[in-house]
Amino acid sequence: MSGSLDGQVAVITGAASGIGKALAQALAQAGAQVAIADLNLPGAQAAAGEIQAAGGRALGVAMDVTDEAAVNAGIAQVEQALGPVGILIANAGVQIVHPIQDFPFDAWKKLLAIHLDGAFLTTKAVLPGMYARKRGTVIYMGSAHSHEASPLKSAYVTAKHGLLGLARTLAKEGGAHGVRSHVVCPGFVRTPLVEKQIPEQAASLGISEQEVIQRVMLGNTVDGTFTTLEDVATTVLFLCRFPSNALTGQSILVSHGWHMG
Repeated sequence: MSGSLDGQVAVITGAASGIGKALAQALAQAGAQVAIADLNLPGAQAAAGEIQAAGGRALGVAMDVTDEAAVNAGIAQVEQALGPVGILIANAGVQIVHPIQDFPFDAWKKLLAIHLDGAFLTTKAVLPGMYARKRGTVIYMGSAHSHEASPLKSAYVTAKHGLLGLARTLAKEGGAHGVRSHVVCPGFVRTPLVEKQIPEQAASLGISEQEVIQRVMLGNTVDGTFTTLEDVATTVLFLCRFPSNALTGQSILVSHGWHMG
């Protein structure tokens, strides 16, 4: 398969930092024009500036993925500036941890809206153009928690399981239009989102932060190793480059054996 994504326009949500930013950099290095969509517009613009400084083409876009009007406006801005969207990576997400009996309903709704409404609304916004051109790739950023559960993460686990259903339905509907979909499911990647969880889980579970890392986060891996940004980016690039519908509707685990499916 060709290593180039030249001529393709990719939108990545939640890409001002963390996994999304690493994916934006990887796709830009492979030749894609990248739109970094994030609530944090200065952060999105700074990430786009780094790509531009390295010789790539990128655009920072303000986007609240839970707001349909904001999503539609952001996608329209991208298409006006860069061209038709051929790749969507729905990466925007948050983590909120509580036992079920103590989980605030507002927090539950917020998390599900960002993960699930955001994936749905961005998909809905790009599909007409993809269908018209008979080509497109949609990748949802899931988690090993798309297949497993952990204490304190009821909303997150529910949301990540839900992405499997959306991706599989899109694969069925989009196949006739040349559109593929996947869920990439990393294990624990040491991003700011995960760093924030370590003390939270230590306090909630009554164990040390080191025990959270060794037992909770890495205890089920085959090598006691965090999944890296490079692990995830390599997988996403493979899926973006894949040339046919032979591979669609799949959940790809990138977890050092944390979950094997």
